[in-house]
Amino acid sequence: MTSRTWRLLGLLSLAACSAAAGMAHADRAIFAGGCFWCMESDFEKVAGVTAVISGYTGGHTPNPDYERVSEGNTGHYEAVEVHFDPSLISYRQLLDIYWVNIDPLDSRGQFCDKGSSYRSALFPIDAQQRAAAEQSKRQAQERLGADHRIATVIVDATAFYPAEEYHQDYYLKNPRRYHYYRWSCGRDQRLKELWGSG
Repeated sequence: MTSRTWRLLGLLSLAACSAAAGMAHADRAIFAGGCFWCMESDFEKVAGVTAVISGYTGGHTPNPDYERVSEGNTGHYEAVEVHFDPSLISYRQLLDIYWVNIDPLDSRGQFCDKGSSYRSALFPIDAQQRAAAEQSKRQAQERLGADHRIATVIVDATAFYPAEEYHQDYYLKNPRRYHYYRWSCGRDQRLKELWGSG
């Protein structure tokens, strides 16, 4: 190899190490709250969130696709993987945002979407996240009151499969369709009924 080639390989290696070091400062969280378009839209507005990926998790079928997940036989949920900078926002703060963007009382799905893939769930990736998730669920239950029972489950994270490209950032790619879907599904109306306007 020429000295130029060695220098180029050295620069590429340094870049890879820098990228890996940068990723070490990021964290991730996995949430299911019905339609992943809506969850992606809600979390991407949050300061400190660096990326939100729509996908599938919690099931038994490897490499699922939208059609199979929608049929309800894979065990997978529509979910989002939220990447965030823990120096700007904590997992606990993300949990607070999560609860007020779902209907945790519905065991059959979310809003107008019913079926196993639309159920709500938290997928902690380690013991620390699980403890925070359990505590936040208790607090959400207290806020809703004894007359209501939270159906949202907490399940240890397993493989997360990104959804097809056309689902990623759907609310940005198809804003009119997205806003019509969200309005006609009654999502925001139900959230206001459950959690108030603030």
